[in-house]
Amino acid sequence: MHRNTEAEATIPAQLGTLPSWYGDLLGEVKETVAGARLRAQRAVNTELVQMYWQIGKLILARQEQEGWGTKVVGRLAADLKAAFPNQRGFSRRNLMYMHKLARTWPEPIVQQPAAQLPWGHIMLLLDKLDTRPDLDFYATEAVRNGWSRDLLSRFVHQDLHLSQGSAATNFAVTVPEGSAALKDLARDPYRLDFLGLDKHHAEHELEEAIVANMVRFLTELGVGFAFVGRQYPVLIGGEEYRIDLLFYHLKLHRYFVFELKTKDVRPEHVGKLNFYVSVVDKMVRDEERDDPTIGFLVGTRHNKAAVQLALDASNNPLAVTNYSTLSPADRELVPTEEDLNRVVQDAIDAVQPPEPSEPPKPPEPQQAQQAQQAQEP
Repeated sequence: MHRNTEAEATIPAQLGTLPSWYGDLLGEVKETVAGARLRAQRAVNTELVQMYWQIGKLILARQEQEGWGTKVVGRLAADLKAAFPNQRGFSRRNLMYMHKLARTWPEPIVQQPAAQLPWGHIMLLLDKLDTRPDLDFYATEAVRNGWSRDLLSRFVHQDLHLSQGSAATNFAVTVPEGSAALKDLARDPYRLDFLGLDKHHAEHELEEAIVANMVRFLTELGVGFAFVGRQYPVLIGGEEYRIDLLFYHLKLHRYFVFELKTKDVRPEHVGKLNFYVSVVDKMVRDEERDDPTIGFLVGTRHNKAAVQLALDASNNPLAVTNYSTLSPADRELVPTEEDLNRVVQDAIDAVQPPEPSEPPKPPEPQQAQQAQQAQEP
């Protein structure tokens, strides 16, 4: 039989004979598709926010011109639902959010960080915050760090805008080219109430609680941190030293040393932190790939003036910050896990119908005769 060699030449190579570079090609195509999908999702979201802002702008302008009340918004919501029955988002409540969006950002919304947020994030910000600088701060941070709505809510509740960058540091002198980015990480205080500790706890208990809640602790620190180790050992001249917590920042390409104190931070503690930072720089850091190590000293409180003098005397980039936990008095106001479980179970019991009881069994003949004799006079 005659074989068509030209046709055979066009058949794709089988899996076992693929060229060595095929895996790279597949990965690049996947990245391209994923990137296009993400950009499409962002474009759709931005268009939605832009539409909501324009509707809010129309409502706001007409209200200012005619001076009518909110009853018109209710009628507008009903008419829009009738005109676009398959499109959600035209409730009276949502229209009021659009009105507030246009009033808060009178300039084109596409130029603002909020335009890149999901609508649920924007509604949360409009509910919780009153001033434009605060709104812009959280919108910018949420976009930059990819915060979920729950995470955004928690940071708003913690007043992150008041603590971010407020810790005592020497970054401006030791790392002037990156001091702005690093200062964003230096919050004062760090909110560690989720650790479940009262004010009477030892440093090892603090470390254990942080490690047990590592995901939430990393979230509190900020995006980019990776956990390296607790009580990280380093051997110097035959003597072992241990670093409380060691992290690596994937974006900044730096190690971060965290020393924890359950008492007031004193200037001599800064010296110990400075020593550990130098140790990591010399013995752990890859000088060709990693920038100099950063040290954080975290305690219950500190004398800022004295600590700043100690920081100024160091050549290593250091920061000193506090952490806050719930006081015993505040903890008494928070329901325990048992309380929450009991409330949930009570709610379940309230909606479940009672199990039907079994009908009474007929009495045995002898029991029936005895009952009849007891009723006779």
